[in-house]
Amino acid sequence: MAGDIPATIVHDNDDVLVFRDLNPVAPTHVLVIPKRHIVGADQISASDGDVLAAMYVAAKAVAEAEGIAESGYRTVFNVGPNAGQTVPHLHLHVVGGRGMSWPPG
Repeated sequence: MAGDIPATIVHDNDDVLVFRDLNPVAPTHVLVIPKRHIVGADQISASDGDVLAAMYVAAKAVAEAEGIAESGYRTVFNVGPNAGQTVPHLHLHVVGGRGMSWPPG
């Protein structure tokens, strides 16, 4: 049920909620979730464009507030269990504050 796990909220508006990841992989690691339920990125439809835009606008705002906008940050959707999606609700990882390599390890 929503709200069962304590969260450190860093951004909240009518469309999205942004909170710190419980197991961060970088100094800044937050999750941007839409308030409208979508199971995952593989379930996005053309009518969800407003949700995606709101998620990325929030990601940008948090990156600016966290001081990582200029140095760079990564945004990631994990899709399905093999990609690491463990929660059946669309969420965008925003990760930054350190150098990153590709592919992720």
